[in-house]
Amino acid sequence: MSAREVNFDGLPGLTHHYAGLSFGNEASTRYQHQVSNPKLAALQGLMKMKALADMGFAQGVIPPHERPNIEALRQIGFSGSDEQVLAQAAKQNPALLSAASSASAMWVANAATVSPSADSADGRVHLTVANLNNKFHRAMEAPTTGALLRAIFRDPQHFSVHDALPQVAMFGDEGAANHNRFSQNYGDAGVQMFVYGRAELGGGVAPTRYPARQTREASEAVSRLHQLDAARTVFAQQNPAVIDQGVFHNDVIAVSNQQALFCHQQAFLHQPQLLAELAEKVPGFIPIEVPDDRVSVADAVATYLFNSQLLSKDDGKMLLVLPEEARRHAGVWSYLTELAASGGVIDELKVFDLRESMCNGGGPACLRLRVVLNEQQQAAVNPSVMMNERLFATLNGWVERHYRDRLSQADLADPHLLREGREALDDLTKLLNLGNVYRFQQ
Repeated sequence: MSAREVNFDGLPGLTHHYAGLSFGNEASTRYQHQVSNPKLAALQGLMKMKALADMGFAQGVIPPHERPNIEALRQIGFSGSDEQVLAQAAKQNPALLSAASSASAMWVANAATVSPSADSADGRVHLTVANLNNKFHRAMEAPTTGALLRAIFRDPQHFSVHDALPQVAMFGDEGAANHNRFSQNYGDAGVQMFVYGRAELGGGVAPTRYPARQTREASEAVSRLHQLDAARTVFAQQNPAVIDQGVFHNDVIAVSNQQALFCHQQAFLHQPQLLAELAEKVPGFIPIEVPDDRVSVADAVATYLFNSQLLSKDDGKMLLVLPEEARRHAGVWSYLTELAASGGVIDELKVFDLRESMCNGGGPACLRLRVVLNEQQQAAVNPSVMMNERLFATLNGWVERHYRDRLSQADLADPHLLREGREALDDLTKLLNLGNVYRFQQ
């Protein structure tokens, strides 16, 4: 059955700020405590969504979470009214208030792992919510993520949304940021590649400087939940050495689309053997390895060259969607322009200014969740979240009404910010026909 890939982008939230919460994500820590612009972050994200929709790519939107997360602060001992909880956290431990206010749910590549119906034994699209248990500020996302995904992918005849895996180290799961799928056509049965950083059982090599957030055990659990064919499933280990250089997710060092894998020469452990296995299993496999002597791992991390979107065009070629930082780096841009002119499958580059997201450690690929849908499944998706002229204008107006254009960590204790966020999200759920997906609405 014919199918297409739909990208659902996360909308940056009203508390988007630079907290430096993500150890191992060097961009996140580099901009710690600088003043952010939540309004600009949201407008930049919407601009990317609309531009890709105008180019003919199916594009949806996933709303932000409620922040500050008062429930999480109560769970760790702060008490009283909502305003008192904020005041106590700000006085006693500002870092915890910052974590509970993180807008990191904007990076929906970590929202879930997705398998299309062509690969699943029951013929449904499967989505497993990521537990993100390596970081406190992200581990709290799973319940709201599940509610949002169920409000978008509503029909159980077509979709199965699984709760997050157990919140223990053995099952550390970072979602689609460590997952790739290969197929000649989107509707064909594909080969799914799960990328992990370490194995909890059985040992093996692991990074020593930064944490390996994804475990093999989590990847295997997701593959079972999605009812995948073991013969068409590959488990690959990320190179521990590049994790220690700031490659905290696989999508910082590799991106795939259909038969193509665009990756750095040092992306995976035992990379030659992995590419040989993929060549056996994926008809027409196209590996595009970027040599270390053209782009170093450090430059790849600094520019988020691989945290890009690789999209199929109608002519059979592919478009690479990149952050502005990649164009500003002379060496990286020289390589990319040569690649686009080489006659290979990637023949077009598209650059977006996503500075607000990039300064917090997330590029174009972090902002989107890829979902392959056939025509019936696409018709079953909540239509109110699909990007078009009307929704773009509506959401831009919503952002202009509700978002601040300046936010520091000290502002997080402002009770007005909490009320502003709740009013905005209550409005947004009506605009997107989501129902009551936030706890303050219930």
